[in-house]
Amino acid sequence: MAPPPASPRPAAPAWLVWAALVVVYIVWGSTYLGIRIVVDSMPPLLAAGARFLVAGLALSAILMLRGGPARMRVTRPQLAGAAFVGGALLLVGNGLVSIGEETVPSALAALIVGVIPLVVLILRRLAGETITRAGIGGVVLGFVGLGILVVPRGIEGTTDLLGMVLLIVASISWATGSFFSSRLPMPRDALVSAAYQLMLGGVMLLMTGLVVGEWARVEAGGFSQASIVSLVYLIVFGSVLAYTAYTWLLQNAPISRVATYAYVNPVVAVVLGVFVLDERLDPVMIIGAILIVASVAFIIRTGSPPAVRDVAVGSAPMRPRGTRMERLRHRVRGSPGRATGR
Repeated sequence: MAPPPASPRPAAPAWLVWAALVVVYIVWGSTYLGIRIVVDSMPPLLAAGARFLVAGLALSAILMLRGGPARMRVTRPQLAGAAFVGGALLLVGNGLVSIGEETVPSALAALIVGVIPLVVLILRRLAGETITRAGIGGVVLGFVGLGILVVPRGIEGTTDLLGMVLLIVASISWATGSFFSSRLPMPRDALVSAAYQLMLGGVMLLMTGLVVGEWARVEAGGFSQASIVSLVYLIVFGSVLAYTAYTWLLQNAPISRVATYAYVNPVVAVVLGVFVLDERLDPVMIIGAILIVASVAFIIRTGSPPAVRDVAVGSAPMRPRGTRMERLRHRVRGSPGRATGR
């Protein structure tokens, strides 16, 4: 006899979703400033790797103290899913942001990374979802804003073109990891999932940093006090607190709502960059920023919402909804629908 279909994940309280969003909005907006200060005297990949590995170990210790070692037990598919998401978000996403901010101002970096929701919308379309014309228009508007930010600076040489390209690649990777996080087998416990992503992503970053020769840049006493303080801030607030909140949101809120952090973070980052690091904010940058933020807000407000999740208890990945007839067969037979779109 076939087992009964798994119960859907219970909806998270709205207040808890918004509380997690506020943490991600404010704390991650400030991490661009923190990263810029860290890479001023520390090698970017090794610093990022140490940040995430320490944060992951600390979070794991807290979870085991509260729930015992059994709480960290996961299946191989779940571990593989956490490794993929951790690699996409941390190794490629955050790693390239850290490298890019060696030559690109933190405010500009945050604005470029602000295109993440546009990439998410494109991925949703490639996955078979129907995207409205308004959503398509928002994508076009956003990439026009990105072009205004990147192209003139690249041509004039006022900002490092390679650094800006790395930030664009980082944005695509982060959006990809976010998109697939609910479509892969992941640890059921969001905090356990975050811990494994942090540890695995941190190890990947450290290994990559060693491979590319960053250890040669490490000198005793060569790190500034500001870099050390910023790294501690990134570990405690940017990783343990905000990354955990973000991971929880990916499993408990629609991806379109989670992606709204990308048009709040740049505002926080620009304000901090201008007032703390005295970064220049020119009219062209303001125009590009307005286009990107407006396009993301427009997409979130008018785009079609993601389908309701159908996640099995344990480690089963999200199965896209099929047609109405396939959903009817799912209810009658208790068998999962075919992955024919959402």
